[in-house]
Amino acid sequence: MRTYSDVQGVLVVDKPPGPTSHDVVAQARKVYGTRRVGHTGTLDPMATGVLVLLFGEATKLSNALCATQKLYHARVVFGYSTDTDDALGNLLVKASKIPNLWEGDDLFAALRNERERTHQIPPRFSAISKNGQRSHEAARKNIEVLLEPRPVRVHELRLVEIGENYVDIELLSSKGYYVRALARDLGNALNCPAHLGALRRVSTGPFGIDLAVAWPSITAHPLMPVVDAVRLAIPSFELTEDGFHRARFGQPLSRSDFLQLPTQAREVNLMAWLFDNKLVALGQWRDEETLRVARGFCSGTESPTNQKAATRVSSVP
Repeated sequence: MRTYSDVQGVLVVDKPPGPTSHDVVAQARKVYGTRRVGHTGTLDPMATGVLVLLFGEATKLSNALCATQKLYHARVVFGYSTDTDDALGNLLVKASKIPNLWEGDDLFAALRNERERTHQIPPRFSAISKNGQRSHEAARKNIEVLLEPRPVRVHELRLVEIGENYVDIELLSSKGYYVRALARDLGNALNCPAHLGALRRVSTGPFGIDLAVAWPSITAHPLMPVVDAVRLAIPSFELTEDGFHRARFGQPLSRSDFLQLPTQAREVNLMAWLFDNKLVALGQWRDEETLRVARGFCSGTESPTNQKAATRVSSVP
């Protein structure tokens, strides 16, 4: 593959149903002519919506940009369960009768419990590793893997519609929350097997569907500059010239190395340090008085997109 080292930035795509997140990354590598492409959080093949692609130096931001809340529109279908907890899986259990979802308080009680959830058991088919093996790989080999509950948080959960055999839900959740597990657990709560029938991610942090481009694409869309993406997603502070040089060499910094570092910045876990409209580093407090570089970035590579890549046309397989 011919590569362009100056392809830098962020692209929000509207993933269609079918391809995996890895497939979308592979397509983007061909369109933009670079191998340095990543994303901020996997979407299942069935799911659609916001997938944030990272190019060049932006790939270093993967953990920082995915550690944020995500907004979903989901449909949970009652009547049968699958091995993957979604509509693409193999049938596991089929109900002889679907309960009246309007009747009684069972559904509403289950949703109230979900809003208070602090831990969640992931689906068997997931990318979580245990004993050196991915859970989905073990599941395909019919190897039983006991996954530990993981800390999650439900920020908001709104019931949108109740159908004859489904419910539509709007959900704002933390990183690591599996909507497929929500479908499984609602089925268990109502004593009726269920699965995730449809899922659309509306936003990942500040990156909403309104910023997304249709995918697959035959042209290389202009990328959002790394510094603009960072300003949207991470508390950002300007360095002085001395602070810039200290950060570039990975040296400890103090408040005097910033043009302005508000008092409340002391409570920020991760911050972006900028100079001359470029991202210099991600930083953290080291102690009460000093800060340290958590991740450095190359300067001079801040451009919306490689001009050669922006004007060429490629076909996406």
